[in-house]
Amino acid sequence: MLAKARDAFLWSRKATPKRLRNAVALWTSFQRAKRTKDPRIGGMPFSISFEPTTACNLRCPECPSGLRSFTRPTGNLKQDLFTRVIDELYPDLWALTFYFQGEPYINPGFLDMVRYANGKGLYTATSTNAHFLTEEKAEETVRSGLSRLIISLDGTTQETYVSYRKEGELAKVLEGAERIVRWKKRLKSLTPHVVFQFLVVKPNEHQIPEARALAKRIGVDDLWLKTAQIYDPKDQHPLIPTQDKYARYRRSDSGVWEVKNRLDDDCWKMWHSCVITWDGRVVPCCFDKDAHHVLGDLRTSSFRELWHSQAYNDFRRSLLRSRSSIEMCRNCSEGSPVWA
Repeated sequence: MLAKARDAFLWSRKATPKRLRNAVALWTSFQRAKRTKDPRIGGMPFSISFEPTTACNLRCPECPSGLRSFTRPTGNLKQDLFTRVIDELYPDLWALTFYFQGEPYINPGFLDMVRYANGKGLYTATSTNAHFLTEEKAEETVRSGLSRLIISLDGTTQETYVSYRKEGELAKVLEGAERIVRWKKRLKSLTPHVVFQFLVVKPNEHQIPEARALAKRIGVDDLWLKTAQIYDPKDQHPLIPTQDKYARYRRSDSGVWEVKNRLDDDCWKMWHSCVITWDGRVVPCCFDKDAHHVLGDLRTSSFRELWHSQAYNDFRRSLLRSRSSIEMCRNCSEGSPVWA
């Protein structure tokens, strides 16, 4: 609880009067949109995700990076594009996630970008499979000012871990986490807030108690249990957990597998956040993994122009009218539980 409170405090310290006014304007316009179906937005995003790379060293079965199945271009985010966008957004922006698809540490300039964002007073987070957390990278990560580091655990034995994290090594994950914890102590740093994220699937659901014990032994700050996205949920799927509370899906009375949470015709994410791909295209959220709904290109326009553009408003309007008609929304976990 102390670590969670400390993380919340560090988040709150990123507030400025301008960022607070912007957040209030966004929330107000979102509430108005739910009532009136008018998609006009009242501010700039206070949280965005920037994709450092689409490359990954693993081959996870429900991940486009792992499956090498992208139809969009692959590559690494360049520093000049990143700094230009952050320079435009940081007065209103509160939080920045360095993750969409791929493994962030594959981009050689990743931690330079973290340092730049930290220098702009942003709360920064990333998610990693931890295979690149050498002693040098662990020290550099802590020194970068990264606010939160999410490490994918997904198993407490190599056999279970590799059943999802194909071609991965659990030993490297644990060693990387230990190095981060050690460097935090050595540098007397409050950051990053280190989280073990445990994607609950059928092969590992019996290891949740062991995951809690492992997190405590290594000294990470938190353990998150996350439901797994499945592209083709069906009877006897090898990844859907047997414990219903850990499954994102259920079988309807008509026999169709569907997401448990209700798809209301609104989405707060469309008002306060977005995702920017490595090559500068803006997509609505993290469920648009292959960038089917490109709403603008930051190589040819400013963020403000595209955020308030007709294309973006048309997308928000379509969601307000019928969210379930948008394919990526039908697999959305927004509103479904994550257990800690």
